[in-house]
Amino acid sequence: MESKSLNFIEHIIEEDLAQGMPSEALRFRFPPEPNGYLHIGHVKAICLNFNLGLQYKAPVNLRFDDTNPAAEESKFVQAIQQDISWLGYEWDSVCYASDYFEQLYLWAEELIQNKLAYVDSQGSDAIADQKGTPTEPGRPSPFRDREVSENLSLFREMREGKHAEGTHVLRAKIDMASPNMLLRDPIMYRIMHTPHHRTGDAWCIYPMYDWTHGQSDFKEQISHSLCSLEFKPHRDLYDWFLDQLELNQKQRPKQREFARLNLAYTVTSKRKLKELIDNAVVNGWDDPRMPTIAGLRKRGYTPKALRNFVDAVGVAKRENLIDMALLEHAVREDLNFSAPRVNAVLNPVKLTIENYPENQSEILHGEINPEQPELGTREIPFSKHLYIEQEDFKEEANRKFFRLTLGKEVRLKNAYIIKGERVIKDDAGNITEIICSYDPESKSGSGTEASQRKVKGTLHWVSAPHALAADVHLYDRLYSDPTPDKHEDSHLSFINPNSHQLVQAWVEPSLSEITIGTQLQFQRLGYFVLDDNTGERLSFNKTVGLRDTWAKIQQD
Repeated sequence: MESKSLNFIEHIIEEDLAQGMPSEALRFRFPPEPNGYLHIGHVKAICLNFNLGLQYKAPVNLRFDDTNPAAEESKFVQAIQQDISWLGYEWDSVCYASDYFEQLYLWAEELIQNKLAYVDSQGSDAIADQKGTPTEPGRPSPFRDREVSENLSLFREMREGKHAEGTHVLRAKIDMASPNMLLRDPIMYRIMHTPHHRTGDAWCIYPMYDWTHGQSDFKEQISHSLCSLEFKPHRDLYDWFLDQLELNQKQRPKQREFARLNLAYTVTSKRKLKELIDNAVVNGWDDPRMPTIAGLRKRGYTPKALRNFVDAVGVAKRENLIDMALLEHAVREDLNFSAPRVNAVLNPVKLTIENYPENQSEILHGEINPEQPELGTREIPFSKHLYIEQEDFKEEANRKFFRLTLGKEVRLKNAYIIKGERVIKDDAGNITEIICSYDPESKSGSGTEASQRKVKGTLHWVSAPHALAADVHLYDRLYSDPTPDKHEDSHLSFINPNSHQLVQAWVEPSLSEITIGTQLQFQRLGYFVLDDNTGERLSFNKTVGLRDTWAKIQQD
């Protein structure tokens, strides 16, 4: 059996080890900002870093880059920890950029003293206007050459809260003509009179992400700082800061970039995800239509399926759009082996077997999971009155319709062969009841000669007197456009109006004692998860269908 080939990140690590880096120096990190819930794109970064930690027996830090108190909350910190644990990973240390605020401040003063940073007293519009363009150099700020003493005095007053928001910023003094616009005197600190979720009112200035990130990696002695491709231009800035601070006596983090995970029919911008919530398109961060880990969990996706999906996508250097079908395939592959089979009818019509005794019922047996025969069977009650799917019956049908019709036989799954005899309709002509007959010698698995009779159709069903009422939430893609991220200001215009439907269904009574989060296969319908069992009706969320039908729907 061939071993799996290394991805380019693993090749980089192997080369570093071959060139003398001690294996005990390896350390990785996953650095989310606690300003929202993690999403499917983060799953790739989580799996990459934590799997490298497992592969090389190296520690992995969970570091919260909490530099913007206006958007960050403790509830997001807790949700992120829950999501990573649910995916099956353990971190070595929980760290926060806010742990380094004092050291970052002292380093900033060091840059000021070395004439490598200055306080700019212009507004944000003026600073942006002076940045220039990719083809034109920027213009220096009129405050670029302030005296060191004045810069230090102003910076300390900013920390003490003596200046209003927007009056001053601290900027690095690099190169206003650099072709990398991030090096055109980037902002390092801004004034924010906003309490921080960890430090409270201790600070009136907060470091920018680009100033914080590289130094945080250095503080934690991260060996390989793995970022998505949009951070590649930032690498020069991180290195410049480290060079000026003369921190070469210790290991420098090596930043390398990989392609982020772009999933069709999905947005992963936290700003856009928040817009979905604020505009009541979805019901919160954990809505099952959201691409957040919490939403995927509520929809019934499994940690193993998400890890397998990320593994199948791989680690690449180029951006590409991943088909939603690949994710759904990974979910089906996992649930096919693990999910018990049960009967549920989502669009019911009553079926009465006229030659079955009125007050009789019996217990039949069905396999729990054909992939795990050792699990045995479950009990299924059978009676004269049943529910089947309306779609499984036609009063008149052609030869290609292999379900129930008048004068035609089909098998009820794990039960008997029945034949359609006649129908009962309401005043509007709608079928309200199907009358059938059954062959009492055709019980499935009975061992009699009749039980071996072959019929082409098999239907799922539930016994009407025994069935449990259930609400079933049917979910589909949230967007009708495969690339909603391309519509920067109008992604809300491409919401799929049929992304959520609620139907009232009937399920077999074996589900009366299952717990929230239990995943099931509703036979012939798809995979579902129990979302609530506290009311009068069970509540299920649809996870995924038995096969990919989206391409056919789009074609039709």
